[in-house]
Amino acid sequence: MVNTVVAGLDGSAESLAAAEWAAREAKQRGLPLRLVHVWEPVPEPMAQAPLLGAETMQHWSERVPREAADSLRPRHPEVDMTVEQISGRPAEVLTRVAKDAELLVLGSRGLSGVGGFLVGSVGQLVVAHTGRPVILVRAGEQAADEHSVDHPAGIPSGGGTPFRPVVLGLDTGHPHETVIEFAFDAAARRKTSLRVVHGWNPPPYYAYAIPADAELGPELRKQQAAVLSEVLSPWRRKFPTVEVVEEPRWGSAAPHIVDASRGASLVVVGRRIRRSPFGAHIGPVTHAVLHHAAAPVAVIAHD
Repeated sequence: MVNTVVAGLDGSAESLAAAEWAAREAKQRGLPLRLVHVWEPVPEPMAQAPLLGAETMQHWSERVPREAADSLRPRHPEVDMTVEQISGRPAEVLTRVAKDAELLVLGSRGLSGVGGFLVGSVGQLVVAHTGRPVILVRAGEQAADEHSVDHPAGIPSGGGTPFRPVVLGLDTGHPHETVIEFAFDAAARRKTSLRVVHGWNPPPYYAYAIPADAELGPELRKQQAAVLSEVLSPWRRKFPTVEVVEEPRWGSAAPHIVDASRGASLVVVGRRIRRSPFGAHIGPVTHAVLHHAAAPVAVIAHD
């Protein structure tokens, strides 16, 4: 099914928050929402054994997607919503269904055992082997968290205030159009600003010269700022309504992106596509952001 927003369900609080986020995004994009629950087959005696009280694992699996949809529909009546239960290995199924979707939305952390399939390597495999954008959402994420604060106590009010900025983590040495365009488009849809964070370190041989040359550090910063502005210049013209805040930062990119995520509605990072079918390669910066960001994270695959 082409041009859909797909949300993966596993019954965990994280996946339910992801489904809620996906419903809001589907409404914003004018797309249908496809709720996918993956049922990993187990031996029949185990499927029929009591799980919680008199409920069996099979009954629990059937109830998860139905109850999620029943909860979402009253809050998002304008979204065309379908529920699908697919048998198979979760990572493989989600990677497959994402191929025909505009984006895939998942919980960023699952529960152990039957309660969650996004545990450790499984979740990383989905991100690492999916060519479409993947958004990771933590448990407890709410619509109000995406909006600016207008309350004396610092409480986000939700739809009455503007969206918080979108944050883009950008490597100016290897900028990729797919990642940049997704971030600009996300900011434009939300009618908010885009914070572009670029972390940089001077070449090793500069480190010895900086203490002795007081002008070298500022000059390097100036050069990095100029490169960042040059990379973003065509995108500013393509998205003239998006206010862009350029933030070249000395040091590793990951801590700066994580810090910026605390005031963001969405964080966008890239992932280089690797052709090897083995392993889960998502890159050290993206890996760190996924584990520590305070906002939903969009991982955009690129060559």
